[in-house]
Parts: sequence; structure tokens; C-alpha cells
Amino acid sequence: MQSDSCDPDRPTHPGTFPNCEAGKSDLKSAERSIVFPVSVVLPAGGTGERTGLQTPKQFCLFLGRPLISYTIQAFERVSWIQSIVVVVAKEYMDLMTDIVQQFQHTKVRVVPGGSTRHRSIYNGVLALSEEGEEGKPATDKAKVVIIHDAVRPFVEEDFLHKIAMAAKEQGAAGAIRPLVSTVIATTSEGYLDHSLERAKYRASEMPQGFTYDVIHQAYQKCSESDFEFGTECLHLALQYCGTNAKLIQGPPTLWKVTYKRDLAAAESIIKDTLSRSACVITGGSAQAVTLADALQKAVAALNVELDVIPDLTGENGAYLLNDWNFIQVSVNRSCLSEVEALLIDLEAAKRALLHPLVVILVLLSGSDELSVSGRVVEPEAIMDLASAAKLRNILLYGIQLHQSKDTQRWERSVLRVAEITSALIRERSPALVGQLLQA
Repeated sequence: MQSDSCDPDRPTHPGTFPNCEAGKSDLKSAERSIVFPVSVVLPAGGTGERTGLQTPKQFCLFLGRPLISYTIQAFERVSWIQSIVVVVAKEYMDLMTDIVQQFQHTKVRVVPGGSTRHRSIYNGVLALSEEGEEGKPATDKAKVVIIHDAVRPFVEEDFLHKIAMAAKEQGAAGAIRPLVSTVIATTSEGYLDHSLERAKYRASEMPQGFTYDVIHQAYQKCSESDFEFGTECLHLALQYCGTNAKLIQGPPTLWKVTYKRDLAAAESIIKDTLSRSACVITGGSAQAVTLADALQKAVAALNVELDVIPDLTGENGAYLLNDWNFIQVSVNRSCLSEVEALLIDLEAAKRALLHPLVVILVLLSGSDELSVSGRVVEPEAIMDLASAAKLRNILLYGIQLHQSKDTQRWERSVLRVAEITSALIRERSPALVGQLLQA
């Protein structure tokens, strides 16, 4: 998909999707730790009417995975969030349950929604207080409830922390953004009545946070008109509980997938984020290390972070647990056995569960022959290995690079490998799986 929008409030750079990097300690995560119970309600009952698609936008697929799964992941990776209630229309209960099981979301409970947004959110809030079997609470009662849209997948932990802390202290808190356009009021005949002074107003965004008692009491007291026509939870807290919400300026990443063009923008952000880091495994070969070091310099200009390691043993095994792509550099004989071992490790770590994982086999050769244990390996052998890996959601590509004593020719070849690698990781094209590309 290509975006047809130049909306200045739509992020286009990759640094907007929650992502963890292996081998790097997250000191800020410890600083953001929260000691009181926090739960999340994700209303996901929309029909996607404004996208013009038959499939509700929360269930549209990105790299084979529904949008709502990305949103759930953004919350599940936050250690201090204990549970997530996803509220969907009754006709999508089975589909949502299948999504939770397929992508192994462990903190999620699915409940049926109501006829309106507020009724659905209230169902989610009530689900947080329901008891489990034998009269025991299903979870510790949430002190703070965060409400967020299922089609806003780019929320980050540091902002969630701000919302949760402000909600606990104030009773309610919500994200705001500057208005992009001037707001006007029209007459019943379709003429301009008046305009608002834009500097005085803000757009209400998600997430919003409340103490459980405030949001529960607000829904218990609100009118049928509020349930039918209202959309703003912060207003309910103010009107029925006297709780004046703390408003927090949010980042531009809080935008909501609303129109068809937003689907293209969301896919682009997801692809960019998943393609910004890769790990080169050299096997300890001096030739492979030389190539890896040259690649590291070449891809830096392509906005790809490249780490170089000899293998995945010891502390390097942490790379298997996070969103890294892998480049296996092999020098002649052991090429397929090395990449086969890598594929086994990745499958054991369930690394391709949430999205297609890219593995690139770079064959560094001084001849046109690829050999394993002294035998010539036909390209079909790589294709067979790639076909089996694809069934496990791992996309295996091959690049053959011939060594050259000509410095300029070698540098050009390395640059081509860097460009091909970046493109393969970025696009994740199924059509090129198993192909042995020449650099």
C-alpha cells in the first residue's frame, strides 16, 4: 500500500511503533514502574463505515496480522498493565477469540459490546469487576482503568505511564492534541454561523485514564441520552462525579486509523519499524566478519541499525526475543547447516508468531559454486528450505556475493548487498522467498 495522504498530523517515520531492542537495557522502563493495578478497556465494536471497506478496520490485516493485535501488543508488552478487556460486537466474538489464541495474547479477555460506544465501554468496565470461578476475583481489582481505541496501535509506554499516574492522582486524565483545522458552526440552512478561536481549543484523543471508582460511578449515573449519543468519557467523569480531568499533551503518534488512506499509513509505519534493525551472524569466520563490518557501515546510510555477533549463544541469545531481522553470512561449506540451525532457534523462540520474520542468507563465495560438505548445492536446495520456513512465517532470502580483490568492485558489491538487504527487510515480499539474488 502507498499512502495518498500528506496530513501533517500523520507520522511517517519509523520511530513511532512500540519496539524493543535486544541486548540493550531499558533503564527508563524501571523508572516507569507502577505499583498499583492498571487494566485496559479496548472498545473495538466499530463497523469501519468511514473506510468504505466490508471488513471493520480493526480486523484489517497488516503483514498477515489484524490491526487490533498490534494495539493489544502495545499494551501487553507493558509489564505493569495486568489485564486487557477487548469489547467487540457480538457477531465478531468468535473472530476476536481466534485472534487472541492465534497470536497468543495472554492478558486479554473478550466481552460483547453494546449498541453504542458508551455502552460498549461500560460493558468493558463491568467485566473488570466480575468474579471468576468459585467466587474469586479474576484479577486484582484495577485501581486505574485506561480506555483506548482498538485502532490506535502506536501508543507508547512512557505516555501510558503519564496517563496512569495522572488518573490515580486526579481521578481522570486524557490525551489532547492541538487542532489542525479551524472549527466552525453552521446554520440549519448550511451557512456559516460562527467560528471558534482555535488557540483556545484542543482535540480530545486517546488514551484516557480513570480511577475505577470514577468511571464506574459515571456510567452508573449517566443518562440514556449520554449512552446513546455521547462519545466523551472525560465529560461523563466531570458531569456525574465532579472529577476535572488532567489534560496531557500527547505525541502525534496517537492518531486513529479512520479512513482508507490511514490503513496505508499504518502499514507503512509498521513496515518501517520492523525494518530498522538487523543482526548479522558471522559464525566467527574472519571473511564473514570483514563483510559484516563493511555492511554495517553501508546500511547506516539506509537508516538500518546493524549489530554484528559471532553466534546466538550466551548473552547473544537475547536477540531471539525481540524484533530483529537476521542476516546469516556463510562462507562456502557450512552455509545451509548454519541457516538451518538459525531457523530452528527462531522457531523455538516463536519469533515469527506476531509478524513475518526476515532471514537473509548471504553466501560469500570465490566461485559460482555453493558447496556444503564438499558437494555442490543447487539453488533448489535453498528454495526447498525457504518453502518449509515460509510455512512457519519465516521469510528466507538468499544473496550471493563474490569476493573480489578489486577494492572498488568489492565496495560496489557490498553496497548492492546493503541495498538488497534493506529492500527485502522493508518489503517482506513473499514472491522473492527462496530466490538467490546476485550482488
